[in-house]
Amino acid sequence: MNWLDRIPYSILVPLALFLTFAPFVPEPHLWQKLKMLADGALVKPIDIFDLFLHGTPLVLLLVKLARRGSAS
Repeated sequence: MNWLDRIPYSILVPLALFLTFAPFVPEPHLWQKLKMLADGALVKPIDIFDLFLHGTPLVLLLVKLARRGSAS
């Protein structure tokens, strides 16, 4: 996972924060899609794409932080 190590935190953190909480009103897309997933209503391709679009930077940041913590 050297490619993940090469992504600087200065890019990954703002990207993760922005896409996790965008749009800010009325409700973040990630939260909306996770609720749809829990309800079994996440079936449209655009909704699945939206889940990955808004969730991927956050997941990458968490994995990068976990790798950093386990390397010490």
